[in-house]
Amino acid sequence: MKMMTVVFASSMLLTSCYSYTSVVGEGAKGNSQTTQWNHYVVYGLAPVGVSDSKQMAGGAKDYTVHTRQSFVNGLVSALTFGIYTPSTTTVTK
Repeated sequence: MKMMTVVFASSMLLTSCYSYTSVVGEGAKGNSQTTQWNHYVVYGLAPVGVSDSKQMAGGAKDYTVHTRQSFVNGLVSALTFGIYTPSTTTVTK
């Protein structure tokens, strides 16, 4: 039982949801957001459908791009055993 507790605690501490932010121009000036999922297969190694942040910005010169793997993305990835691994991109302008 003690070993099971240690394994569970270790697995919870070693997991994470990655996130990165890119600032284009002077960054977002308002609160208008556009969100799309990115689609990858084989543990995220092969992109199938990746969002275009420039197109999502709709011609804006100043915007912020935030790409992350949310809890829902991680859950979907876990349910498919990593065969399908989505992430989420949000553009704020």
